[in-house]
Formats: sequence, structure tokens, C-alpha cells
Amino acid sequence: MLEKIKMVMRLKVLPRMGWLLKGVPNPESIADHSYMVAFITLLLAEDLKKKGVRIDVEKALKMAILHDVAEAVVTDLPLPAQRYLEKESAELSAFNDLLPEFYSIFNEYREGSSLEAQLVKFADKVEMLVQAHMYELSGNRNLGEFWKSLEDLERMEIAKYFADLLSELRRLKS
Repeated sequence: MLEKIKMVMRLKVLPRMGWLLKGVPNPESIADHSYMVAFITLLLAEDLKKKGVRIDVEKALKMAILHDVAEAVVTDLPLPAQRYLEKESAELSAFNDLLPEFYSIFNEYREGSSLEAQLVKFADKVEMLVQAHMYELSGNRNLGEFWKSLEDLERMEIAKYFADLLSELRRLKS
């Protein structure tokens, strides 16, 4: 177990490469990102419950915590590199080697095959957009490509429950 903990702790020092490649100094780590995705997932799941939607919050939180764990092994591959590498199979293999006991829930997340998985994918994009806004407020520019994800977010089936949040995100877009 200690080896697994030490391996996953690498996420604390691995930067999110998309920000780094766009010139953001000292960008968030993968662990920073994962924590915020889990936090956003919690808020969104509780909101869904208040709206009468049945959701397994524990399962969603597990997915959120685990969604980028494979990057402790394969790192955060930026989009340009993904054109030349098979990121998905590498991450599935790395995850299975590292935490086989959680492989099915990780794979469910990757496939987006449940409401919980869709929620975490939604939270992942929300986190990225809010982070882009925060970096822009700090003076970073050239982050427009990240805002293209807002359209993806709006097309997600689960987006129908979060019209107010989407409206707020649209206002943040610079």
C-alpha cells in the first residue's frame, strides 16, 4: 500500500502541461486539479440530489479522486503529444498496474457510462474553465483554446441540470 501512496503522491509535483505550454508560470499540479474536481463533483452531486436526481455521491467522488491517477505514471500528456501517442491505452494499462482494485470504476469514468461518470467529466471541464479564468485574472494570456471546452460542456447531456452554472461560466469567458 505504501508504494501505491508514494506513486500517487507524484501527482503533487507534476504540473498540468497545458498551462505550462501556454506560458503560465508555476501552473497547478495534477493533484491540485484532482482535488478541485472532487470538490466540484461534491457540490454538483449535492445540487443534483436537491433537484431530485438519484446519484451515488460516493461513487462519483471515487471517480473524481481517481480520474487522473494514471498520470502519476504516464504524466499529463499535452494535446500536441497525444496526436502521436496512444494516451488512453497507456492510462488504462498504468491504472490497472497501479490500482487494479479500482479499475472498473476508472473504466466506467473513461467510458462515461453512468450519471456519476458524466458528472465527473462535467466537473473536470468546469475546473479547467474556472482555472483558465483565474490565470487570466493573474495576467496570463493566450488561453483561448481552453475556452473552446465551454461548448463541449454545454453539449453534455448532464448540462441540462446546470444552466445557471453554464451561464456564469459564459460570463467569465474573456
